[in-house]
Amino acid sequence: MKTKMIRLLAILLISLAFAPLGAMGAEEINTPGEGTKAAELDTVVDEDRPELSADVAFLSQYVWRGYGLSKDSLVIQPSITAGFKGFALNLWGNLDTNYDDTGSKWNETDMTVSYGHSFGIVGLEAGYIYYALDGVDDSKEFYLSAGVDVLLAPTLTVYREIASYKGWYINLGLSHSFELPHEMSLDLGATFAYYGSNNDNMVDYDDNNMATSDRFSGLHDGSLSVGLAIPFYKYFTVTPSIAWAFPLSSSASNEMSALSLDGRSNHVFGGVTLSMAF
Repeated sequence: MKTKMIRLLAILLISLAFAPLGAMGAEEINTPGEGTKAAELDTVVDEDRPELSADVAFLSQYVWRGYGLSKDSLVIQPSITAGFKGFALNLWGNLDTNYDDTGSKWNETDMTVSYGHSFGIVGLEAGYIYYALDGVDDSKEFYLSAGVDVLLAPTLTVYREIASYKGWYINLGLSHSFELPHEMSLDLGATFAYYGSNNDNMVDYDDNNMATSDRFSGLHDGSLSVGLAIPFYKYFTVTPSIAWAFPLSSSASNEMSALSLDGRSNHVFGGVTLSMAF
């Protein structure tokens, strides 16, 4: 019941976000995969003005924390965020256009509630994420993030799963943007993550993809990405991008390949994201 209610709310808000501009107004974005972008230092332009942003990504694969969660199909990932005075509510979803070779299927809706504030060059954010998942138990996480507005904008985010897949996920993100003519930008990013399982579902795997009795703990996944942000018509941005997700250890490689739908631990994927800011 809770999952159905969240899906209905997501569909309603997403339909409003992509209504004709004359009916709404117009402004800003969000990131696929984990709800709001934790502790992004430049998201708040005017805290006294409510903000609404939306985007939709068309990607060659759904990759989350190094796991390939789709196989040989286009995924469509809409997102909408409402924010005011540092508080934000985000809804994000995933539509697999050829899920398990059976056709299109909406198989995930995430809801994130967060609060962020900057103290000089330091940005802090805390939030809660509810993952409504199809076919498996839903997931619930709290997270705390800290970023510093210096070269490479280092951001450290700590996630704590409190439901069926208890554990810690710690992610270090680095990013840099190069300004280009016509208000375009070339955006580079990298992440490096540690995962510590406190449950018996996320365990080590041997070289034959057989599960062991040892819970996974150690360096897990990394990623490199590049995107070209191209603004147009004042309120819109289109961003073609490509990314590479890879394991940071041999044990992570075994675990990621065993749990990925495509059986691989390395994933190169890309696509196009259309963003709107109101």
